[in-house]
Amino acid sequence: MRRADLPDEACGGGSSFARAGGGAPRVASAGRAEAGVAGAVGLAASPLNSRADVLHLSRTSRVGNRRVALAALVFAVAALSVIVAVGALSVDAAGATDFSQKNLAPSWEHPFGTDWMGRDMLLRTLAGLSTSVLVGLLAAGVSAVLALVLGVVAALGGKRVDAAVTWLIDLVMGVPHIVLLILISFALGKGFWGVVVGVAVTHWPSLARVVRAEVLQLKESTFVAVARKLGQGPASIAARHMLPYVLPQFVVGLILLFPHAILHEAAVTFLGFGLPPEQPAIGVILSESMGYLSAGMWWLAVFPGLALMATVLLFDAAGSSLRRLIDPHSAQE
Repeated sequence: MRRADLPDEACGGGSSFARAGGGAPRVASAGRAEAGVAGAVGLAASPLNSRADVLHLSRTSRVGNRRVALAALVFAVAALSVIVAVGALSVDAAGATDFSQKNLAPSWEHPFGTDWMGRDMLLRTLAGLSTSVLVGLLAAGVSAVLALVLGVVAALGGKRVDAAVTWLIDLVMGVPHIVLLILISFALGKGFWGVVVGVAVTHWPSLARVVRAEVLQLKESTFVAVARKLGQGPASIAARHMLPYVLPQFVVGLILLFPHAILHEAAVTFLGFGLPPEQPAIGVILSESMGYLSAGMWWLAVFPGLALMATVLLFDAAGSSLRRLIDPHSAQE
């Protein structure tokens, strides 16, 4: 017997339901389809897929992002080089006094104004920035090398050596930088080398932790184990397999140490425990300007402070751009 010959009750009411509201299943199906499309659109627009969408950009877009990062890096390095070169060449001119031109407000002839001895504040600021950058470069370089050595020793020296280095890192990080820096600089007689040693000794723990973590991860990786099974020695494994992975993080960490070193050098000099007053430095300029702000000579502190901030931002831009270029996790962003 065919289904069409059966009564409606034998079919479980299916035919009467179809006659009474046959469009309802289609409406429900359409609603589910629209909900599925909306969910798919929402999923595609969610932040979880934003990083995945970057990988599907055209080659032109990705190359453009890398060119922007490279241009920012080149600009920052060029600007910092100009500041250091011009400041180093203008040290003598920055100290020249002319009492007939003292306490002049900013003008076309003196964009940063003059101080109480008639010295041009633009030249003094450039000379001070050059000194601060050189101190930061030397101190950050020594601190980065110290961090690299201690991080590698902690990762490869065994449990006792790792525990000792980790305890030393926690100890140095437990003391405020500025306090430890003042103590070291004062113990060494202040001056140029006191500041350099103080900054170098107090700024290595964070980078040492990064190097230690990278080396520990590489030590347990599969390709290092395979290289060890193939008979390669520790020196060969370190040079051919570990160094290419640790070097990008180390270089970025080194560059990002510069702004911290410059700011702490300026802070210690401002408090009187750093560079001597006769040497042009941003900390010295800001410290001397405090006694003249009440007299209305605001330019003695505002322009050197803004110049210091701009220099620190240039270092930060250089470090961030370099990280985008060499870090595999952000190379396609």
